[in-house]
Amino acid sequence: MTRRVWVWIAVVILVIAVAYLVAVAPRSPFTLTPTPPPTATTLPDQYQTLRENMVIYHIEERGVLDVEVRRAMRTVPRHEFVLPEYLGQAYADHPLPIGYGQTISQPYIVAAMTELLRLKRQDRVLEVGTGSGYQAAVLAELVDQVYSVEIIEALYSRAGETLQRLGYNNVELKHADGYYGWEEHSPYDAIIVTAAPDHIPQPLIAQLKEGGRLVIPVGPPGSYQTLWLVEKQGGKTVSREVMGVVFVPLTGSHPSP
Repeated sequence: MTRRVWVWIAVVILVIAVAYLVAVAPRSPFTLTPTPPPTATTLPDQYQTLRENMVIYHIEERGVLDVEVRRAMRTVPRHEFVLPEYLGQAYADHPLPIGYGQTISQPYIVAAMTELLRLKRQDRVLEVGTGSGYQAAVLAELVDQVYSVEIIEALYSRAGETLQRLGYNNVELKHADGYYGWEEHSPYDAIIVTAAPDHIPQPLIAQLKEGGRLVIPVGPPGSYQTLWLVEKQGGKTVSREVMGVVFVPLTGSHPSP
């Protein structure tokens, strides 16, 4: 036989040998693990850019300097606290209706009022007027314990469900008339009022700790009001006008000043 024939025979034998070895070789088990579908926790936060722009253009550029307050505003998902029909406006710098004649305050006002409180982590804070729960969530990012009072039962229930779902377990709510505060947990290092009475409620002054700070809008319903910063010093109060604001009235049956 010629050399060429011998080469072809060798190639055929080699192919047969390789096929045999592949056929009889032990095989390792191999399972293709399917990739699970994305969940709410793995999806990127589609509102993150909107929050960032809100803080830059409506809060930082308007003079809110407190780094921790700006961090809280970047963190809290404001869209979770608005009604579905206003979802597209969640990060716009204006108030939005939340039902029952109430609103969620504009982001700048929330940040500015929070900054005025000059909070420390260990502070105990009272909020009067839970509303949607958004302001309470911002406070909860800054301090260990927040107490919040809401007079409208439906808003109290909805805010409680939202805060619990989002993991704000350091917020305690009460369905009551906020004019009278929440004496059980007083005195408070800071009190913030998110609806406007026509005078400063004395029960809130009484529940304010020495050195504590109260931020409150005061004025007639249906008109412009004045935002006041009230500090308790030596058992007395020192008040300072901050800016003009517009808030819904503080509801309830209240005594005259």
